[in-house]
Formats: sequence, C-alpha cells, structure tokens
Amino acid sequence: MEISAQDLALIEKYNRPGPRYTSYPPANHFRDYSDYQPLLAGVESGDAPLSLYFHLPFCETLCWFCGCHQITTLDRSRGDDYLDLLEQELALFSHHLPAGRKAVQMHFGGGTPNFFKAAQIDRLGAMIDRYFSFSAEAEKSVELDPRRLSSEHIEAFARMGLTRASFGVQDSNPEVQKVIHREQPQAMNVAAMETLRANGFDSINVDLIYGLPLQTADSFAATLDEVLELKPDRFAVFNYAHVPWMRPAQKLLERAGLPDARTKLELLKLCIERLTAAGYVYIGMDHFALPEDELVQAQREQSLQRNFQGYSTRAGVEICGFGISSISQGAMSFRQNVKDLESYRACLARGELPICKGYELTDEDRLRGDVIMRLMCDLLLDYRAMSEKWGIDFERHFADALGQLNEAAEDGLIVWTDRGFAVTERGRLFIRNLAMCFDAYLQPAHDKRYSKTV
Repeated sequence: MEISAQDLALIEKYNRPGPRYTSYPPANHFRDYSDYQPLLAGVESGDAPLSLYFHLPFCETLCWFCGCHQITTLDRSRGDDYLDLLEQELALFSHHLPAGRKAVQMHFGGGTPNFFKAAQIDRLGAMIDRYFSFSAEAEKSVELDPRRLSSEHIEAFARMGLTRASFGVQDSNPEVQKVIHREQPQAMNVAAMETLRANGFDSINVDLIYGLPLQTADSFAATLDEVLELKPDRFAVFNYAHVPWMRPAQKLLERAGLPDARTKLELLKLCIERLTAAGYVYIGMDHFALPEDELVQAQREQSLQRNFQGYSTRAGVEICGFGISSISQGAMSFRQNVKDLESYRACLARGELPICKGYELTDEDRLRGDVIMRLMCDLLLDYRAMSEKWGIDFERHFADALGQLNEAAEDGLIVWTDRGFAVTERGRLFIRNLAMCFDAYLQPAHDKRYSKTV
C-alpha cells in the first residue's frame, strides 16, 4: 500500500499524545473523593434507564499488549470469592437506587469473563436478577477469550439472555502471536463463532489491533483474510496504545521492535480498504459494521453515542459499573471504583461502596463533551444545531478551537460547509487530533499520559 509524501508529513505533524475520548474529561482528570455521596446524585434522583457494566478481572495469562485492569491467576476458586464481594457491592448500591428504574443494557468486560465456570456465571446471573429488572428489548453482551471458551460458558451466558458477544483476535500471524504472548489458532476463532451463533448470539464483534511487533502490510492482509471468513457483524480495529510507564509488561514488546507511525498508518489504511470492500461501513474512529447494523443506522440518524465501552446506540443512559476499576457515568458526574482487590474488599467490609475517584461535571464540561462526541460520532459539526441545543453562539464560544482547525482544513482533514465543517476521509485518520481542539484540559503535547494518535 502506498503512503504518500503528504501522508508522511501529516504523520510527523499530528502524531502526538492525545486522549481517545471515551469520556470528557478523560479519566486521568478524576479526583479523589473521601465522600462519594455527590457522585450518586444521578442514581438517587434521576430517572434515566440503566446501563450495567460488570468488570470481571481474572485472566489465566497476561497478553503483553494489554492495557486493562486484570488479575492473572489459574485459581478458579478466586471467582467465588469475587462473586461474594460483587454481591456485597450490589446490595449496598441497591440502597441508593429508587424502585422502578429498568436496565436497557448490560455488559461483562474484563479481564476474561469466561474465566468463570458455567456454575459461577449462573450464580452471577441470578445475583443480577435479584437487584435489577430489564426492559424487554435490553441489549446484553460479553467479551470472550476463544482460547478458554467452552460451549458450557456460552450456554451459561445465553441463559442470562445475552445475544451479543465480542472476542479478540488481534492478529492471526503465529509469529506475532508468540511475541505478544497470545497464541490463538484460527480454529479457535471458528469454533467460538460457530458455537455463539448456535446459541442465539446474533451480533458478534471481532477485535483487531494494529501497531503490534512484527506486523507488516502483507502479514496483516493475511490476518484480514482469515477474520473476514468468520463473517462477524462488527469489527473493532484498535491502534495499539504503547504506555509502558502505566503497563510495565508492554516493555517486553520493545524487544521485537514496534512498527513506526508510517507502518501503522499503512496497516490502518489496509484495514479500511479491505473491510469497506467487503461491505462493512467505517464508523467513527475504530469501528466497522455491516450496513444493516444498528450502529450504522444510528450514525446515519446522528444518534450514535460514545462512552467507556466504545460506540453505542443507547443515548441518555445512566452507566453503573461494578467490580474493581469499573467506571460509572451519569449526566452530571463520573465515578470510579478502587483498582485492587484488597481495597475493594476493605471498602465493602466497612459497608461502603468501593468508589475512590470521580468527577462532577460543569456546564462547560457537558457542552465540550457533547461537541467532542458529536464530532467523533457524526464526523461533522453543525454550528446552528449546537447553538440551539446549548443556548450559545457556537462560533463565538469556540472561536479558539475553530481557529486551530484552520490548519486542519489547509491539510485536508476537514472541509468547511455552510453549516459548519465535515471530516474528510483523510481526517478520519486524525479524528483524535481534531477533537483535541475542543479540549479545555489538554496538557502540552509532551504529556505522556496518553498514547500517540497514530
């Protein structure tokens, strides 16, 4: 695949650390809360439908690229202990939740949710049903690891009413898999897909990562050949975030050498070309979906959302996270649980919710968060619509941000329209940089709290 001189110049110019904007402000701006009561206002007095997230942190082995909060262990009995703690958290949380609020979403992430045995999954489902009721059309999903996945796991999640699943392939090349410490033959992926379909899972996402050691355009083209044979409903294609100062195991990848920004852009372009040629629609920053998928419809209707779980079709929900490190998000605040198991246990033993950090949103935060979300979901901004929605003069309020975008327009990343501006095909590759223009908290470009945008 050809990378032009202009592409190289743009990489050099725009490839700097920046947030992924799964929230605004990003989670590194959360502060410590000794009294978490203000963070629960939306739960206690709100009436928005609920979106439940359960963090199940255990993994048998550590993938060296991983940036998740996880606990590596082979001891399955730790699952029972964790469920004991999770039930305590749900019981405490139920005291703050008014009766009658239904959940419209539920997601299990990790870690590896299928670390838990089928009987433990059944126990978790019964526990959740004791404390929450769901709408008839609730969306229920889980992240899975095909390397440790059995039909019993899938059947247990199906008994809970789950119909959506996601699993990581990352890269199918055996040499890449060895270097990243995740060996996963294609036969495992095929078996996972077949068993999920046979158990009523009608929306399945496959994760890929570009920017891993030893990846080349040729090797990744072969990966795309294999994953397209799986015929998933969606793809999530992530830019590998190399942050070894936060995830020390990632330093192990440096021994094999990481691809440079030019190669990463080459891999991303390859993904876009191959997946769109196969009939998938390119959504936002890192997602692709079949034309009939509800994500595509939501983008067409400009109702697509972005949150800690990525792109979503459910607007106006109260996200309630449970388990270590989980993040909750309401209309007026964020809150985050403690990240280690012993702190989690100690909080619950004191009869306290395990909330350690949070953030109370100002009106300006909510405005800027909405602008960034609409830019990353709609790939355009309509000044008049945003002015009417927020009761502001958009162009005057964001004069500084729009001034920064003049350079992006000159570089062909956006085009001005009679209603505002739209992101070009080239601009999609730098969507994080465009969003950064509207970020009032962004630190100088040398700030290493974030991965690079390309």
